[in-house]
Amino acid sequence: MGDVTAADPRALARRIAERFALVPEVVAFVVAGSLAAGTADAHSDVDGYCYQSAAVPVSVRRAIAAEFADQAEIDNRFWETGDEWVDRASGTHCDIMYRAPDWLSDQLDRAVVRHEASVGYSSCLWYNILHSTALHDPTGWYAVLQARAAVPYPEPLRRAIVAKNHPILRANVSSYRRQIALALLRDDPISVQHRLTAVLASYFDILCAVNRQPHPGEKRLLAFAERQCPLRPPTMAADMRQMLAAGATRDDAVLAHLDRVLDGLDALLADEGLLPDT
Repeated sequence: MGDVTAADPRALARRIAERFALVPEVVAFVVAGSLAAGTADAHSDVDGYCYQSAAVPVSVRRAIAAEFADQAEIDNRFWETGDEWVDRASGTHCDIMYRAPDWLSDQLDRAVVRHEASVGYSSCLWYNILHSTALHDPTGWYAVLQARAAVPYPEPLRRAIVAKNHPILRANVSSYRRQIALALLRDDPISVQHRLTAVLASYFDILCAVNRQPHPGEKRLLAFAERQCPLRPPTMAADMRQMLAAGATRDDAVLAHLDRVLDGLDALLADEGLLPDT
């Protein structure tokens, strides 16, 4: 990761990894995000993943957090099991998540071996494996997993993601478009926003698959698409911004903007020979 100063989040991540390396249940400790990408600065967070052969006792996790912070949220269960604190020396936010190695290995197989799609975010864990850096991996387990993940994008997965996500955009009876239209009739702005968010989850799942790119997650997707997805509708970003603005103001034009977004996606799928029969 290069030379760093004590205030650099990469140095902090190393110190945290060294502390977890002393815990017998820890198989590997890796970091993701800007730390793994080599773009970290003094404002970057530490996103750490602790892979454990058995659950690290909460008391041990609390003791580790106390070495770095005066206060910590221990054993959060809102998403993945995790601990969060703000490092007292640097003010850096630290988010440590706990996972089972067998679970992650199966999630990789789900994408690259079994080619199973989800409704949105089908290949995010594959991306997470590829774009993390191991700071503690004494048995080489994580290195082997990353090597297994470094494969070309499977064509069956590409097609499965389109087949899973495309019909619910506007083809099915209970499509997101129909749900948005009903929400507008009922003057239900929360439902409009909820279904637009679902549209975007499936849209970007499809777009990443078309471009044979594992999905990077929910943040900075337009910027990711501009960098990594050359196959994309030419007015995608502008169309999406207009769609979201109309949705936020309960403007009935949201449906017209939504159709423009989805028309662009359909044209792309047709060009790639991926447009499902409707």
